Amino acid sequence: MNVEMVMQELEALGKERTKKLYVSNGAHEPLFGVATGEMKSIFKKTKINQPLAEQLYATGNYDAMYFAGIIADPKAMTEADFERWIDAAYFYMLSDYVVAVTLAEADIAQEVADKWIASGEELRMSAGWSCYCWLLGNRPDGEFSESKMANMLEVVENTIHDSPERTKYAMNNFIYTVGVSYLPLHDKAVETAKAVGPVEVKRDKKNSSFLLAFENIQKVVDKGRVGFKRKHVRC
Repeated sequence: MNVEMVMQELEALGKERTKKLYVSNGAHEPLFGVATGEMKSIFKKTKINQPLAEQLYATGNYDAMYFAGIIADPKAMTEADFERWIDAAYFYMLSDYVVAVTLAEADIAQEVADKWIASGEELRMSAGWSCYCWLLGNRPDGEFSESKMANMLEVVENTIHDSPERTKYAMNNFIYTVGVSYLPLHDKAVETAKAVGPVEVKRDKKNSSFLLAFENIQKVVDKGRVGFKRKHVRC
């Protein structure tokens, strides 16, 4: 399949209701409004295809950019490729659910995510923290430096309340993910969550929401699911 054929199939799967939902979350034209589960039928025809993924991502169409993440070959992507992708990720559904997810399957994931966390830019920081969430929720605990993860928890504790709004979500999710999926620091993540307390996130034209990492970790503890790992990062 070429890029035109994929775009035609995506357009045919688009629904106005889904489009409105994406727009309410920050997407803008061009987009068709394709539910992510609907994309599996196209993936069966394309399989993993990095050149096609690059072409689709470059269209600027939200659905095409999302599908690009599904068919990308993360291990074939360089740091420059990921930088180009994050540059074009104009809202959190792209930065956190496309770019960060794709990066999490690359060998250079931690190296790139560390730079993004240190960047001071809202969506880069959000993608960096989110990438660690995807990594911790999938890879064996032994792939991570315990001292590094502990330092990152301290950074979150000290800076989350003053961070950009979208970054707060990803940092809060980092506390939760360490508490749920990284056994060596479960107790420290719980302590951090208690110390941080509710995190207020201001949203455009809506009431603030409050993120509660401690309560969410406790729900997983109550279900006896601490240590949970996903089999796959990408669906």
